[in-house]
Amino acid sequence: MRVFVTGATGAIGGHAVPALLRAGHEVSALARTPEKAAALTAQGAAAVSVSLFDRAALADAFAGHDAVANLASAIPPMSRFLSRKAWADCARVRTEGSAAVADAALAAGVGRMVQESVSMLYRDHGAHWIDEDHPIEHYPLARSNIAAERSAHRFTESGGVGVVLRFGWFYGPGAEHSEQLLAQARHHIAVRLGAADSYVSSIHMADAGRAVAAALDAPAGTYNVVDDEPLTKREYAAALADAAGTRAWIHGPGRAALLLGDRLTSLTRSIRVRNAKFREATGWAPEFPSAREGWRATAEGGVR
Repeated sequence: MRVFVTGATGAIGGHAVPALLRAGHEVSALARTPEKAAALTAQGAAAVSVSLFDRAALADAFAGHDAVANLASAIPPMSRFLSRKAWADCARVRTEGSAAVADAALAAGVGRMVQESVSMLYRDHGAHWIDEDHPIEHYPLARSNIAAERSAHRFTESGGVGVVLRFGWFYGPGAEHSEQLLAQARHHIAVRLGAADSYVSSIHMADAGRAVAAALDAPAGTYNVVDDEPLTKREYAAALADAAGTRAWIHGPGRAALLLGDRLTSLTRSIRVRNAKFREATGWAPEFPSAREGWRATAEGGVR
């Protein structure tokens, strides 16, 4: 296939582009700077400079492509995660940007659109497993992701094949917070957001990139892309400590993080998400079945 990728130099795009190329696809990718364009060209992709918000220019760029993977995002660094203003750019990318991508893809006659989303949209479900038909929650930070999903569904309703990938919490090379979490673990600090027995569903960046390539074979719909074994927050902190080769002396903020309300609700809730639908539809399976193996490989520098 000829595939156009937005967000190609971002956290997931940095893994999706190589995965698509390895799978034999011809890749065009949006690049905002000459340096990023050069990096994409070096990988074997065709770099294209165009605004994510310019529908007409996007339609011209998408012409002749079979699929568009919209992976564009603008997540703020952990140091600004609690600031609502810091999320403004990300909200615009996911709302206006995703709408522009869907409109341009339809105008260009592209047959398939893959849209990045997150599994943290689901309501807290304790220790129960969560499938794609479970209800989601419209808390403030979730609204832009929900808008992006609606753009993909509108693409399907207009005759295309829209595929939404609800990823777990990213970790691994390319995820900026990974280096920070590992550094804290090496200093005997275990970051644990929410109750110790609540669940976090994660996905290694390399597995997420391969999922984007696999999504080119998926029927229209919404799919969870997470590892096989969600861990409790206690187990997740232990996996980080094990990868760092240390023991945690300080744990936190734990349940106190709940006091920050909807600003951290995406990370404090308990979501034990199942990936069976995507595995069955595409044959994809994570290389790292849980964060235990993934964090260990990340700490050892064996995955890029």
